Amino acid sequence: MKHDRSSEIFQRARRLIPGGVNSPVRAFRAVGMEPIVIARGAGSHVWDADGNQYIDYLGSWGPLLLGHCHPEVIDAVRAALDRGTSFGASTEQEVELAELIREAFPSMEKVRLVNSGTEATMSAIRVARGFTGRKIVVKFEGCYHGHVDALLVKAGSGVATLSLPDTAGIPEDVTRHTIALPFNDTDALRDAFERWGTEAACAIVEPVAGNMGCVPPAPGFLEELRRLTQQAAAVLIFDEVMTGFRLDYGGVQRLTGIVPDMTTLGKVIGGGLPVGAYGGRADIMAQVAPEGPVYQAGTLSGNPLGVAAGIAMLKVLGRDPGLYTRLDRLTGQLAGRLLEEAGRAGVRVTLNRRGSMFTVFFTPRPVTDYASAKTSDTAAFGAFFRAMLEAGVYLPPSQFEAAFVSTAHTDADVETTVRASRGAFQAVAHK
Repeated sequence: MKHDRSSEIFQRARRLIPGGVNSPVRAFRAVGMEPIVIARGAGSHVWDADGNQYIDYLGSWGPLLLGHCHPEVIDAVRAALDRGTSFGASTEQEVELAELIREAFPSMEKVRLVNSGTEATMSAIRVARGFTGRKIVVKFEGCYHGHVDALLVKAGSGVATLSLPDTAGIPEDVTRHTIALPFNDTDALRDAFERWGTEAACAIVEPVAGNMGCVPPAPGFLEELRRLTQQAAAVLIFDEVMTGFRLDYGGVQRLTGIVPDMTTLGKVIGGGLPVGAYGGRADIMAQVAPEGPVYQAGTLSGNPLGVAAGIAMLKVLGRDPGLYTRLDRLTGQLAGRLLEEAGRAGVRVTLNRRGSMFTVFFTPRPVTDYASAKTSDTAAFGAFFRAMLEAGVYLPPSQFEAAFVSTAHTDADVETTVRASRGAFQAVAHK
């Protein structure tokens, strides 16, 4: 495939935008090549600026559960455009979206709409601190909760584990009230709450991690986290920005029956547009201004276009009870076939999956936390990614990100992907 036009656009971008991208992982540095520039998408496919077509397993990093340009979502946005793009005032549609969210997530007794997952997690932590009067935040290594100063500590995804904090520009004083624990380690969890439990404002977790690659919770881990936070009177926050409506209409909390005190959402609830939300128990959310003393605001919060897309998306998901079963079947079929092809090529990998999220880790050992994820051979992943892209399959350009299957993907897409992987695994085996 030729990428001349993508390269030309990227060089223009580098003169104006830091690194030529508006989010670091888009730079493709982790896979050893210049980024492709996407021109359009439809269904399960995207086309780049050179006209190359790809089966898309990125899905805008998760929100496009129905694929690109789903007609009901597009129609809803067009209708909203005719009414106006932004008011900075209340609309009936934002109430409708909040009602749909609460119906799916009963633990979110009150909901505040924001503009992104980062804004949702930042706000939820502020509210938890205001509610408890405490400072300490417990998070887990490899779980990414947006580029919030206090949470960029062993955050996985586009940042590397270097020191505390993970990035320049954040004074250590900002993160000194953040405790990062190994994901899935119940002993470390118990030790931390024994030491700091009475000072902990909250614990925040991706209940299925997606930002160190897909890493499901170990049996009993989330249950113990729930028990310890309740015992310590700390707020438990499920960051379901990625998993909410992606793995189930009611998120991981409905799948597990574990009820958090607060939840953050994003991605799917915007139907591809920038929308986020946080919510929880009514007594906790009563702290949010103007009802309470914790200030949070946003001119574009509840933006009519994003809200319209979100309503359309959730209505489609809500009326099809078999949708998640079909997604699970198709993703399971793909995952199993990829493992078979890796085995035939003699490439030792671990494949983690939960529902329509999956990651192929280039390591022979089980991946249960950030430390084990980091044993992956990133050079091998880069070779695999490049070979798959050349064969017309677009995966996330990082070993430490989840891939996503949509309802627009077909059995034929799976067959094409498996055939592409045959050559890609062979390329890894002979690199």
